[in-house]
Amino acid sequence: MKKLQNYINGKFQAPVLGKYIENFDPSKGVVFSLIPDSDAEDVSLATEAAKAAFPKWSTMTLNERSEILLRLSKGIEDRMDEFVAAESLDNGKPVSLARQVDIPRAVSNLSFFATAILHFASESHYMEGVGVNYTTRKPIGVVGCISPWNLPLYLFTWKIAPALATGNCVVAKPSEITPYSAYLLSEVAMAAGLPPGVLNIVHGLGASAGDAIVKHPDIKAVSFTGGTATGAYIARTAGPMFKKLSLELGGKNPNIIFADCDFEDMLSTTVRSSFANQGQICLCGSRIFIERTIYDKFKTAFVEKVSRMKVGNPSDPSTKQGAVVSKGHMEKVLSYIALAEEEGGTILTGGNQVILDAPHDNGYYIAPTIIEGLPFDCRTNQEEIFGPVVTLCPFDTEEEALMMANATQYGLAATVWTTNLKKAHRMADEIHAGIVWVNSWLVRDLRTPFGGVKASGVGREGGWEALKFFTEPKNIFIKS
Repeated sequence: MKKLQNYINGKFQAPVLGKYIENFDPSKGVVFSLIPDSDAEDVSLATEAAKAAFPKWSTMTLNERSEILLRLSKGIEDRMDEFVAAESLDNGKPVSLARQVDIPRAVSNLSFFATAILHFASESHYMEGVGVNYTTRKPIGVVGCISPWNLPLYLFTWKIAPALATGNCVVAKPSEITPYSAYLLSEVAMAAGLPPGVLNIVHGLGASAGDAIVKHPDIKAVSFTGGTATGAYIARTAGPMFKKLSLELGGKNPNIIFADCDFEDMLSTTVRSSFANQGQICLCGSRIFIERTIYDKFKTAFVEKVSRMKVGNPSDPSTKQGAVVSKGHMEKVLSYIALAEEEGGTILTGGNQVILDAPHDNGYYIAPTIIEGLPFDCRTNQEEIFGPVVTLCPFDTEEEALMMANATQYGLAATVWTTNLKKAHRMADEIHAGIVWVNSWLVRDLRTPFGGVKASGVGREGGWEALKFFTEPKNIFIKS
């Protein structure tokens, strides 16, 4: 059985207290590795290593840092098959998804910020007859990056790449549920020549290792992606310490379908936006609102397509729906399906755990589930389920669709389907969300700001927004 280690000061280290956590293969429901159960002592060692590395790393030329990050990117790409297999094994997602999305995006994250930093410009403001102001941007110092389990390496590198590119040193914690690809990244970092202490990866539970990162006085900024309740705790804890915070939190995203849409394009994309990664993407459209005149047509076609989706062994290249990430998460999702029935919903397809043949008969599988007949303001339509479950609801007017779409505490993303350009602009402008896709879903340009409003988070990631978050601006005035 594989025993993972922390990566601190450029080398692998066992946790200080020698404790480990079992790591499960979701496809089989069995333990396949052990990970460090780190605590505040391990975080302190990592922070001291980062502090020691900061003076040299932060004063390297942009080209030097860029070249090292490009080697990191290339290192993942060169071990693509190994990373793909690890991500599928750890998370339960289909190996085809890890190969098409997760690992290529991690490669892109590192290469994008490695080159973006070369073009990151500051501002100057000339005051006629008085002087000139110019702005510098300096790295913060030691920063904490805490990433979730749904897109493990994808979101891990989404945080550490801009932090490193801007000259910070990082203490990072991947999810304890999906640590394997972050461990492999440690190996790549060593091979790429990343100086010791610049990137430190500490494995462990959120309540111990994660909490220690949030509370450590020498960690000056925290970038976190995860649940809204945890984000609220981080804000309460780190706010009085005046740490910079980037919080990418939950979502309950609306998918609004008008009768004038391109029906076939909408239908195939809606299947994907509902159930990609077993619905375990914060951007999935879990509340589907359909104009009443095409409601029955959509329901029939959608149920027919979804009912034919194969749930299977994630390592099978033909599998499109794998396992959810853990037994506890499977039980949570199933409890919401039961709640939907209690609230008066009708299950049109799915709604059950799927039992595969041995050796996957103890895996964590759920059939893609479609529910109708629920009020827009019930718990099922208000709370984040984060699984392969969607609800259908008809609407009659734009105003009604907007009211229902905006009637949650969340505001991360939304999708609008219409061929009427004016309607598309009206809806996109009025929807309370940080991202709106029109006639598409999950089209990502790494230059654009990513994040939500309301309980979906604080701050933005991506492009210049990420580089600004991980730096502090300073205005300097020179008298003429």
